[in-house]
Amino acid sequence: MSLLAPRPGVLPTLGLVVHPSKPVGDSVATIVRWAAAHGVRMLGRQQDQQRIGAAPDSGPAVGAVPDAEFVDLVDGVIALGGDGTMLGAMRLVVGRPVPVLGVNHGNLGFLVEVTPAALEASLAQLVSGDFTVEPHGCLVAEAHGADLATRYGFNDVVLARLGRAGAVSVDLAVNGQQYGYYKCDALVVSTPSGSTAYNYAAGGPVVSPSAAAIVVTPVAPMAGIGRAVVLGAGDQVDLHVAGESTRAAVDVDGTASGELAPGDSLSAALREDAALVVRLSPGAHAGRSRVKLSLLDLPLRRDQLLDLIPENLRQRIAGNPPV
Repeated sequence: MSLLAPRPGVLPTLGLVVHPSKPVGDSVATIVRWAAAHGVRMLGRQQDQQRIGAAPDSGPAVGAVPDAEFVDLVDGVIALGGDGTMLGAMRLVVGRPVPVLGVNHGNLGFLVEVTPAALEASLAQLVSGDFTVEPHGCLVAEAHGADLATRYGFNDVVLARLGRAGAVSVDLAVNGQQYGYYKCDALVVSTPSGSTAYNYAAGGPVVSPSAAAIVVTPVAPMAGIGRAVVLGAGDQVDLHVAGESTRAAVDVDGTASGELAPGDSLSAALREDAALVVRLSPGAHAGRSRVKLSLLDLPLRRDQLLDLIPENLRQRIAGNPPV
């Protein structure tokens, strides 16, 4: 099935979400030229209008619309940036999940799959239907007692102390049952996909993306629960900020989202299949992720490290021309 199968009487529409500062103009130009040749309508967000319009030799203009209209109209989204841009695109369409393809203009990039050099070939795959769609769950976070809007975290929701003084002290309840408390620098609630982010840095477990779970991990615990807790997909996590706690900053996928004062609380639950990520070559993507995880100190023996080197490079190293 093609990603851009048109709806009756409507041109297929592809949305662009771009990094606010990275040089993505060449990729924008490639996409817009391709869209013009294939009868595809291009839309961007109003906040990105200047950056999209600045693309060199981009051909026809990309329409710019408010976020709500963008979400209603697009059949798919291409995110140009790194994992942060990809996560932003996924959060944007969480109310109406459409497939999202990531083009890596960032650094490490666990979510984004396509390099700018491979963009044209990747667009051809979108039309031919030569791709799979990978569902991703997100955390739905709602604050109680604080004036914070509902947030969606595809990696994590973090409660962190403000400044250098004090500690975050939080009571944990699961499905209405009290389970103890945390006293720490920060508390990370993560999805399986986010388990390789802040959760991993804090010593939490790496969870397979195919698992449906929630991980709660304290950062620099001083008292109370000192280890990561893995919960089921159907569990609701309630975090109550204790009276002794310092004010807690709330970060969602690394984005500042407000503060909680002592007495406030935050609930988080997993929404499965909240986003659809386009995978053009799942095997190659998994291999690259293994390399990236090995760089984050997952222990591999020498022979296992050799397995991560692509076959054509191994043959070149051995002096044998690729077949």
